[in-house]
Amino acid sequence: MRHPPAYWQKAKRTLSKKDSVLKKIIKKYNKGFLTTRNNPFFSLCRTIVGQQISTKAADSIWAKFEKKCKKNIEPKTILKLSSRNLKSAGLSRQKVSYLKNIAKAFTSKTFDVKKLRKMNDSDAINYITKLKGLGVWSAEMFLMFNLNRPNIFPVKDIGLLRAISKNYKKTYPPSKKFLETISKIHYGYRTVFTWYMWRSIDPSDVEY
Repeated sequence: MRHPPAYWQKAKRTLSKKDSVLKKIIKKYNKGFLTTRNNPFFSLCRTIVGQQISTKAADSIWAKFEKKCKKNIEPKTILKLSSRNLKSAGLSRQKVSYLKNIAKAFTSKTFDVKKLRKMNDSDAINYITKLKGLGVWSAEMFLMFNLNRPNIFPVKDIGLLRAISKNYKKTYPPSKKFLETISKIHYGYRTVFTWYMWRSIDPSDVEY
């Protein structure tokens, strides 16, 4: 059985007191929570597949990708599959090279997830983005969904910006000033805020 992160319930109470808009969303989706698979390689592959495409498109490509890997998402599986085979799942040439690159980094241990646990968010993002194919957004998704860090605010995420515009009745995209205000209000638990924003426009669980 999956459990929410240790900070989740406290974050819900704290944020509900600060933000009446969010309070209603938390009440509506009260039973859901952020989860982790505890599988770093899986999370990074899922993030790469989801880059710059809609959730629906990402889900479709991911299903084909999983089939190619026979549901065994591991570095050695990716390295064994030919680039042509992976491309036939709907992946771009670039994304195939990123997946292969990450698989090599895990195999050679040049990327060490254990190091991330000792780093603050900023240092962790810098470490992750040294891997080719992983930008700031991808690093933020990893910190949220794999390490369950409580205070991640992915300001370049289209879904988050859409949800903020809709829920706070702002033009799209919201102004930098408004995003700064929102960030300050929810500071400390911005991951929780982000999760509920996503949930408000897509009732299915977001997972990486």
